Amino acid sequence: MAVGTRGPVPKRSTERRRRNKDDDGPALVRAASAPGAVSWPPPDPGWHPVAADWFTSLAASGQSQFYEPSDVAVARYVAEAMSRNLNNSRFSAQLFAAVSSAMTDLLTTEGARRRVRIELERGGAEEAVPAGVTALETYRKALSG
Repeated sequence: MAVGTRGPVPKRSTERRRRNKDDDGPALVRAASAPGAVSWPPPDPGWHPVAADWFTSLAASGQSQFYEPSDVAVARYVAEAMSRNLNNSRFSAQLFAAVSSAMTDLLTTEGARRRVRIELERGGAEEAVPAGVTALETYRKALSG
């Protein structure tokens, strides 16, 4: 997986004010929200239901189109570790931190995807206007008459 930036999660490209500044970072990659071509095995029947649901959700997630077979193997390993931690009578914070870090490496959160400049777009979401801009425009119209 690609290493992203540090610091706060960047805004989505549609929420940025300055579009004329060319940063030195990697180019933005856009992807349609669709499963990838990598074969995805079913979850292990012995896994905790939360781990099985997480593993299954990865196959249906948009970032899975960037996955290679090795990423699927890592996801299986993470789901196994997650399952063992959830099934254990004594929850391990250290194992949870390791699983959480591995989940980030698999780009499972929007923040992780933004850091590597990947934005998933749902079908029909053309030029979405941020809610704050829409609300301000409504207030301006109400005040002006």
